[in-house]
Amino acid sequence: MKKLSNSTRLTYAVLLALAVVAPLVGLYPVFLMKLLCFALFACAFNLLLGFTGLLSFGHAAFFGSAAYISGHMIKTYALTPEWGLLAGTVGAGLIGLVVGLVAIRRQGIYFAMITLAIAQMVYFLCLQLPQTGGEDGLQSVPRGELFGLISLASDTSMYYLVLAIFVACFLGISRIVHSPFGQVLKMIRENEPRAISLGYQTDRYKLVAFVLSAALAGLAGSLKTLVMGFATLSDAHWSMSGEVILMTLLGGVGTLFGPVLGAGIVIALQNLLADKVGSWVTVIIGVIFVVCVLAFRKGIVGELHATLVRRLRA
Repeated sequence: MKKLSNSTRLTYAVLLALAVVAPLVGLYPVFLMKLLCFALFACAFNLLLGFTGLLSFGHAAFFGSAAYISGHMIKTYALTPEWGLLAGTVGAGLIGLVVGLVAIRRQGIYFAMITLAIAQMVYFLCLQLPQTGGEDGLQSVPRGELFGLISLASDTSMYYLVLAIFVACFLGISRIVHSPFGQVLKMIRENEPRAISLGYQTDRYKLVAFVLSAALAGLAGSLKTLVMGFATLSDAHWSMSGEVILMTLLGGVGTLFGPVLGAGIVIALQNLLADKVGSWVTVIIGVIFVVCVLAFRKGIVGELHATLVRRLRA
């Protein structure tokens, strides 16, 4: 296992190095930033589903609400980017706290349906509130200057900010997962009655995990608004929740890097095929998802990891 851990660290180091030089070798920074935003969104969702065992159908509520909150605060009150991102993250975390207090009292499909119902309420608010711009969305959100000193007008400088935030969040999620708190979450996922019998107040652990996941999803939504300069109703639509579920399952639920790979595949396909096949891109992604579920029950990364472990034990 130690050898596998070292190889994993080496893989992450190589991937980080490639990410650092990516804009310098001609890759489009805006595409890379969008990929990182959705990768963070998928990692946040995976913290809830993959490591706690809670399937939420309403995570678009946190992604979309934070997108609007941060965009409104930056545009209307001229906040610097870091304060706008903080406002969106805290706002999503507070919404997650309210939703979590209601939803964690139920399990399975009932939990999923409660999160979906509340997410639809959030979507309705995003549609009706005058601050959100209605069907036109929130447009012309400026990037501003980080700490009032570093201009983010350049796509390259903005990219490195997004990359730094993503790496910090990825390492934070890794730390959470491997901490005693993370081990309790895994115990709840595998056998909640046993965790209760051992004296753990599982509802509290699930609530904390839910709020953390919502806050990180909110940070992803806030970053997306800052990168693209707008927030739209699609950010809070139920289909966005479906996309993040697809990304997580495709890459490998319960793995650290799986959601990143899943997000990369989905976003890349959307960008590459949108101009060629139009709305059929959704059908193509659906077919790929079905094939992966049938052929790779643990997701792409999950199956690769299982295969590597079997070979090391052989």
